[in-house]
Amino acid sequence: MSDRYLAFVNSNFGRRLAGSLGLPAPVRLERWMAGRARPVDGALLLGGDGSLAEAASGVLNKLTDESYADVEGRFGLKRWTAEHGPKLKALVFDASGLTKFEQLIELRNFFQPAMKGLGKCPRVVVLGRAPESLKDPVAASVQRSLEGFTRSLGKEIRRGGNVQLLYVAKGAENQLEGALRFFLSPKSAYVSAQVLRLTPASEQVKDWTRPLAGKKALVTGASRGIGAAIAEVLARDGAEVILLDVPPAKEALQGLAARLGGQAVALDICAEDAPAQLLEALPEGVDIVVHNAGITRDKTIAKMSDAFWDSVINVNLKAPQVLTQAMLDAGKINDNGRIVLIASISGIAGNLGQSNYAVSKAGVIGLAQAWAPTLAKRGITINAVAPGFIETQMTAAIPFTIREAGRRMNSMNQGGQPQDVAEAVAWFAQPSSGALNAQVMRVCGQSLLGA
Repeated sequence: MSDRYLAFVNSNFGRRLAGSLGLPAPVRLERWMAGRARPVDGALLLGGDGSLAEAASGVLNKLTDESYADVEGRFGLKRWTAEHGPKLKALVFDASGLTKFEQLIELRNFFQPAMKGLGKCPRVVVLGRAPESLKDPVAASVQRSLEGFTRSLGKEIRRGGNVQLLYVAKGAENQLEGALRFFLSPKSAYVSAQVLRLTPASEQVKDWTRPLAGKKALVTGASRGIGAAIAEVLARDGAEVILLDVPPAKEALQGLAARLGGQAVALDICAEDAPAQLLEALPEGVDIVVHNAGITRDKTIAKMSDAFWDSVINVNLKAPQVLTQAMLDAGKINDNGRIVLIASISGIAGNLGQSNYAVSKAGVIGLAQAWAPTLAKRGITINAVAPGFIETQMTAAIPFTIREAGRRMNSMNQGGQPQDVAEAVAWFAQPSSGALNAQVMRVCGQSLLGA
């Protein structure tokens, strides 16, 4: 569904009127388009002098054609200044060396001039060390403080920009390229103020133009909306897709599968024989499993019927668990596989009239956290993506005033697109994302709910 207000404030008259009245003026977000050569289309500024900045400096030429440092000659780069430098498209700051409270001023010293030189839709990544990995309580406190800084900066950056914090474990420095390719590019357009942890992993992407080449991916709820977008992005990145949805959606499912060169599987994931049917459709197994199928049946808890409660729990929570367990028991998920669960910010923050939905999506996050240690023994990772307000047929049915509130209650003052969720899923599905496990990434434009 189109956002008429977004279109209006990006017209010449609308921009002037919004400015004169002090109304929000969201910027149209840049999103990844086929044929793009580099993740960063513009100047990148690298700051900090720790080991993580050094590791990042080694991949800059793969990210952008134009790199600068905050100090002349650091990493062999020219110094960027607000007075003479070009507009900045990306910022990377290594804060891992900050171990004392007095050193936190370096955050202000780096970002204050840089914020004055930002271009449109800038991307910011702050690098640190996980607080729980540090023995010194002061150093751990300093690193934990980075979360408050990045979340605040995400609300200040505007211009359609975003800010992320990556805690990089020792030995995981070689995983930075994959993370920076995602977070510094338009693929992360609607992701902001996220905190993720990279750990050592052996697998790497061989071809960044087709990072999923040779992989087979199963996507549930794939006939339309977010599921269809996930299938399209996985196929774009080289995966062979197996698309699953309910029998009534068979025609749309088969049409999409034909277009993507994939396979359509029509079955009810809650049926008693669903596991057997699914295993029969996967003779060679899969490398990627995306549990996207989900429903809503909204009522306040005082008016919630057994049928509304049970149907949401069965589809959103029980079915992913049952089907995944069946695939694992039958050896249908290959070693070094990737499982991605679609959660929701409702499962993090709760939502009025959605107690059943919030329970199911919080439970989905619980599945990722509970399964991760066991699956890791086979190199399989399991992570969750939690969308916020995404422009779909489901959100189009929301009453106008509530829909507008959902769109504006985030740092970007707009709803996301199905592609935004799909890009996050595709990143979690990559071989290099073996560095991430049992983690939850919100795709919500830094929603004010549960922030």
